[in-house]
Amino acid sequence: MREFAYERAVDVFGALALLDADRGARFLGGGTNLVDLMKAGVERPARLVDVRELPLDGIEVTATGGLRIGATVTNSDLAAHLEVRRRYPALAQAVLAGASGQLRNMATVAGNLLQRTRCGYFTDVTKPCNKRVPGSGCPAIGGEHHNHAILGATRHCVAVHPSDMSVALTAFDAVVGYETADGPGALPLADVYLPVGETPHRETALPPGALITHVTLPPAAVAARSCYRKVRERASYAFAIGSVAAALDVRDGVVGEVRLAFGAVASRPWRARVAERVLTGAPADAGTFAAAADAELAAAKPLPHNAYKVTLMRNLVVAVLSELAEEAAR
Repeated sequence: MREFAYERAVDVFGALALLDADRGARFLGGGTNLVDLMKAGVERPARLVDVRELPLDGIEVTATGGLRIGATVTNSDLAAHLEVRRRYPALAQAVLAGASGQLRNMATVAGNLLQRTRCGYFTDVTKPCNKRVPGSGCPAIGGEHHNHAILGATRHCVAVHPSDMSVALTAFDAVVGYETADGPGALPLADVYLPVGETPHRETALPPGALITHVTLPPAAVAARSCYRKVRERASYAFAIGSVAAALDVRDGVVGEVRLAFGAVASRPWRARVAERVLTGAPADAGTFAAAADAELAAAKPLPHNAYKVTLMRNLVVAVLSELAEEAAR
């Protein structure tokens, strides 16, 4: 057991000051990921700054018709919120697909977005891992990798991001708002997560010491007809081996607008921009959906034991988009 200090922040600027005073400190929300990593010895903060009680737990409709979601909103409250279910149903479905009810009651929005990979080599401090110890290697490439990345990976890391919520938020162009000692800032969620490159230990583009305060979803009429589908190895409480967040607008049998993001295939939520371009203006049928999936997955570079994910994701895209197209035709 490693000793650590604990402080409860009373306001945002107090939280920032506590972290600034101790660079070995970490913010603590629900603790559903950080505490596990502390137990495993992966994370070793000298101080925890508890931000759970900060007034960042609201969800409100913005003046433009989007949503502003506070950083400490619990996953359970997010999934149950009427406006989330009405305006962005795929987001509610994604949240409910993750973890268990007890964990969703504790986990926060900001914590969910910043959770770290569940790769077994990362969570085992007796093994080398470039995310934990840069330059030590990536044993997953030649070892256990059946649920690792097929897109965007490099020889330095093939781990995947575990969040379901972030996949749906990526599909809907979410923007992350944060505070720092130098003032507020914002980044599109798609830009928050850094590509693996040669530095897999650098996971986000957030400034050092930044505290996420909220996530904003811009208005998107297409999001009202959306869904999230997750494939996993057991019926509940399991991380995805592949997932899709999709929204589809069909007019006279033609795709007018589409949003598509993949989960469990890369180190970050994967926005399927290539597939979206193929789909827009094309017939809303299974052939088009398959062609769009193939175009996106043409960049896949699977390892020997996760090549199945290419077929899985292709079939999942076709199934999800076909379901949405059938709903639109009713």
